[in-house]
Amino acid sequence: PFSLIPLFLSHVLSVPALLSQPGAASYTDSSDDETSPRDKQQKNSKGNGDFCIKNIKQADFGRREIEIAEQEMPALMALRKRAQGEKPLAGAKVVGCTHITAQTAVLMETLTALGAQCRWAACNIYSTQNEVAAALAEGGFSVFAWKGESEDDFWWCIDRCVNLEGWQPNMILDDGGDLTHWIYKKYPNMFKKIKGIVEESVTGVHRLYQLSKAGKLCVPAMNVNDSVTKQKFDNLYCCRESILDGLKRTTDVMFGGKQVVVCGYGEVGKGCCAALKAMGSIVYVTEIDPICALQACMDGFRLVKLNEVIRQVDIVITCTGNKNVVVREYLDRMKNGCIVCNMGHSNTEIDVASLRTPELTWERVRSQVDHVIWPDGKRIVLLAEGRLLNLSCSTVPTFVLSITATTQALALIELYNAPEGRYKQDVYLLPKKMDEYVASLHLPTFDAHLTELSDEQAKYLGLNKNGPFKPNYYR
Repeated sequence: PFSLIPLFLSHVLSVPALLSQPGAASYTDSSDDETSPRDKQQKNSKGNGDFCIKNIKQADFGRREIEIAEQEMPALMALRKRAQGEKPLAGAKVVGCTHITAQTAVLMETLTALGAQCRWAACNIYSTQNEVAAALAEGGFSVFAWKGESEDDFWWCIDRCVNLEGWQPNMILDDGGDLTHWIYKKYPNMFKKIKGIVEESVTGVHRLYQLSKAGKLCVPAMNVNDSVTKQKFDNLYCCRESILDGLKRTTDVMFGGKQVVVCGYGEVGKGCCAALKAMGSIVYVTEIDPICALQACMDGFRLVKLNEVIRQVDIVITCTGNKNVVVREYLDRMKNGCIVCNMGHSNTEIDVASLRTPELTWERVRSQVDHVIWPDGKRIVLLAEGRLLNLSCSTVPTFVLSITATTQALALIELYNAPEGRYKQDVYLLPKKMDEYVASLHLPTFDAHLTELSDEQAKYLGLNKNGPFKPNYYR
């Protein structure tokens, strides 16, 4: 039988190398039309053209995606049912800037069912699902977003969202703080009418606290990121599942035995490390905070400085929310074939700009995968140009997004309906009672049954039978 091997190999090698072909493009990528959406006049079936997306013809496909997402978002659907009578967001004009995906579409349509009017842009140039944007535009939403926007397109879309004659937003829903920043910069007078900001990312919340510290925050803001239902679920469980998905889809890498360094051991870092460890990777962690660092050690990870392992690791993942974590000096010292990617919200963690120099060659291998080649032939594999890996290169589990989106919806309702003076010009956490409510709405999916306290037990613990069950400072 061994004599057949050369014959077999020659046959295999003569077949076109199908494996080297990029995977079949998803609907989101498939558009031969290279005209910029900004140059196209599109209208939906009702003749409305107040949107700017890739292709309105994909609306039916996008609608199916949204319907599939609805099945995995039970709490938002429960909110819609409860709001059929009362409309807690009647009169709300929400301007939003988030990832535009099927899951966000379920949130937007829920807000509309609760009485709000919405205008929306994308918070990431790669994460928009074009078919979902089409379905939203067909459904009457003013959406300005497409996959693969330029930096200029990105700000243009945000501006089109905000700057409309005769329409003045009174609520902001932001992911990353870019929308809030733009209104501060271009239309500061709008804040006279705005009742509050709801922000869901580490980066955006950080920017809000900076504004508050400087005395420049002129409306109340709700920090959804640090709600338990966002931190523990979206950041931890979502990243635990989507880090492997994003890496597999882009590189087909095998995780067993690979040496990986994860920069940052917050909730996102914890999720990434847990998944990689379970796949048999050797995982190192870098951290600035001694508490998180000690957690990493107790979870069985080696705590190192990046320069100690940069020459030997196969994969580098940033999850810090900081800037210049992986600088050019580290990129120069990486070994051939090292995969570099970011799981933080912002594209500031890897110094990608330093790689755009004449001596380095960039080679686009497939969508969102670049090889950066040094003069001696060494190459690194850069994913999504240093932007958010999971939302740029794969998808994230819908169920987890249901938890976050419900928290966002309740935060909007809370700020919009709050009596004058309840919230000052500061950053607030959602009340613990609401966090517990969001969690309870998701329990029926698992046929889970909560135990109830008896009067005697409640008295013994000093609690109300209906919650909140933990103090606000509980972590």
